[in-house]
Amino acid sequence: MITSTAREARTGPVRAAHRRGGEATPYVDLSRAEWSALRDKTPLPLSAEEVERLRGLGDVIDLDEVRDVYLPLSRLLNLYVAATGSLRGALNTFLGDAKNGQGPQTGTPFVIGVAGSVAVGKSTTARLLQALLARWPEHPRVELVTTDGFLYPNAELHRRGLMSRKGFPESYDRRALTRFVADVKAGRAEVSAPVYSHLIYDIVPGERLTVHRPDILIVEGLNVLQPALPGKDGLTRVGLADFFDFSVYVDARTSDIERWYLDRFRKLRQTAFQDPSSYFRKYTQVSEEEALDYGRMIWRTINKPNLQQNVQPTRGRATLVLRKGPDHKVQRLSLRKL
Repeated sequence: MITSTAREARTGPVRAAHRRGGEATPYVDLSRAEWSALRDKTPLPLSAEEVERLRGLGDVIDLDEVRDVYLPLSRLLNLYVAATGSLRGALNTFLGDAKNGQGPQTGTPFVIGVAGSVAVGKSTTARLLQALLARWPEHPRVELVTTDGFLYPNAELHRRGLMSRKGFPESYDRRALTRFVADVKAGRAEVSAPVYSHLIYDIVPGERLTVHRPDILIVEGLNVLQPALPGKDGLTRVGLADFFDFSVYVDARTSDIERWYLDRFRKLRQTAFQDPSSYFRKYTQVSEEEALDYGRMIWRTINKPNLQQNVQPTRGRATLVLRKGPDHKVQRLSLRKL
């Protein structure tokens, strides 16, 4: 467990706003070494075995990466959770009886969004954050939900002609996803979400994931930072990201992400695709090169266009951007200034 001695905030030098190409930016840019120094005295609560269990297929993650990148983030988020709770308490005091139950509650869950491309490592990032944040005594109940559960079932995607656009924003039940997060944030005792299986490449009929008033909810997915679409009246609706208290975008060069995707496809062909129940089992029954040709086609026609058209444009909405190098290691970080 992370103790209170690791939670003492220290006032350090504030870096001046940097500029890219002469344009002001709302971010403070930090090298990995600069970021690592911000972990202060936060202890490492995970073992090498635990980190290995949390690692996604193809991700490169070790104790050094956790210590240098994710421990400082864990400390920062702990400070954010405390500050957000204080702000909500102050707002409740201000509103008093006038709120009539409509104001923020002090026990409102803190919601974190984790976004990024297919194969960039956002799932590993989300699982690490869940494990680390649960070790702080102030918020031991940390739930993780992926947006995959809110994809339309394959039958519905076929009916709508969207099967070839699976993963694009229109392939999700965005209203149900936003309603789920809104209900959790509202403090509902139980809120449930559909469950997605990567093995069968579809929603699991009759299976639900139930969330019970967590201290922190992490929502991970491709498009979680997308703004809401305007309504028919032209007015902007409330979107998923409007419920986030903090958001992380996992970034890398497109060429590196493509290589990681194909490496993962190759490994899946040797492991999960071998399962008789796997939707992709047919790619174990052709040559590796034929299977990789299919993987390249999926990247070229679905994953890359979705990344460029829908995912990357939301990067500037994140509170924190983690920039990975070719080796999957985080090299630089950009933190949005308050």
